[in-house]
Amino acid sequence: MSEKKSYQSWTISDEFWERIQEDIPKTERDPKKNYVHAPGQGRKPMPARKALEGIFYVLRTGCQWKALPREYGSGSTVHRTFQKWLAAGFFEKIWAKGLEQYDELEGIGWEWQSLDGCMVKAPLALESVGKNPTDRGKNGTKRSVLVDEKGLPLAVVLSGANTHDVKLLEETLDHIVVLHPESDEEHPQNLYLDAGYTGSAEKVQKHGYTPHIRPRGEEKKELKQNPEFRARRWVVEVTHSFFNRFRKLLVRYEKKAANYLALIHFACAVIVWRKFIHVYR
Repeated sequence: MSEKKSYQSWTISDEFWERIQEDIPKTERDPKKNYVHAPGQGRKPMPARKALEGIFYVLRTGCQWKALPREYGSGSTVHRTFQKWLAAGFFEKIWAKGLEQYDELEGIGWEWQSLDGCMVKAPLALESVGKNPTDRGKNGTKRSVLVDEKGLPLAVVLSGANTHDVKLLEETLDHIVVLHPESDEEHPQNLYLDAGYTGSAEKVQKHGYTPHIRPRGEEKKELKQNPEFRARRWVVEVTHSFFNRFRKLLVRYEKKAANYLALIHFACAVIVWRKFIHVYR
């Protein structure tokens, strides 16, 4: 009788793997990219898909790399693979690829975009960290996210928790990972922001957007007065909430900002791809 697992397995789907397999960084001894370590390199070869599932398990559950269940292989090997793929820009690449394919199928909602920041605890961080004013001055990190009208992440920027949202506005708008069409009369682009961005209308217009800066209370009043009014800024809050479902992102334990940002990029890829295919099971 087999023992029952004390944890839930997280595996990626065949369809998702087939679509991103060609983007796996190749090694000199493994041009087919089927293994993380090719036979003859002194270590037992690990299938690249198995390594990716190990990274996804860490992202989803928040466990330490060395605490990774043995079915995903050696935690140190998976972490080493994560570092190599990070350096090659793999996670940002599959995020951008997902957006491009979604744009061909459904179309990215450029007309109504929204942007906001979210602070998370970062007790061990050494980069992109600052005193969190909402957490008694403890270390924290802020992620600034731009999303389309359906909540798909288009850009992510990291900074310390004590950085004002306005200071990250232009940097976030400059880091969209796919080709950004220009705004015109036929295809205007609107950007919804909360009251924390008051006074930044010129910066928004400089990037070709029509700014809509209003506090949450005004949207509630408008909904009562005008039944046809549609609140649009809430989608970015939903995206931040979805990020926090990945427990590795809920509390940042990564010392380096690049490691944490790569995990966010992977989460962005999952959010985008799951809009039109099954990503995991």
